[in-house]
Amino acid sequence: MTKTYEKIATTTLGSAQATVTFSSISGSYTDLVLIVNGTQSSANSCGIRFNSDSGSNYSATRLGGDGSSALSNRWSNTNMGYTFIQYTSENTTIFNIMNYSNTTTYKTVLSRFNNAANFVAAYVALWRSTAAITSLSVQDVDGTTNFAIGSTFTLYGIKAE
Repeated sequence: MTKTYEKIATTTLGSAQATVTFSSISGSYTDLVLIVNGTQSSANSCGIRFNSDSGSNYSATRLGGDGSSALSNRWSNTNMGYTFIQYTSENTTIFNIMNYSNTTTYKTVLSRFNNAANFVAAYVALWRSTAAITSLSVQDVDGTTNFAIGSTFTLYGIKAE
């Protein structure tokens, strides 16, 4: 069985904004992949939120490093899944959202962040809900930092064939 990526939607920012949302996501794929390329007005942690759920239903773990030191963090019962850090220099984050339409399991997100000039990290986030994901938002964790003009957000569905 092969799996193919199908582009669902792309958003390229024409103005700075704090949140990017994809809504009306079809349940016809096995997994989702979100690729974020861009910058922010200042360096800050960002996260992902599903189906507008802002309750304390998320947790995350981060492993990262800057070339001279390593770190790990753990967040529990947060209002979004912490999944990457944006910097004022160009960076890329790839999100793998598994079994997003399954209604019997919690949702897991693996993300890889790379800003070679500053930091690299891998995150795993958990959304403690069995609801199918029909929308997702990417945003700054404290709502004070905007994604810059030209930042690109592309959502893909993975289809088993």
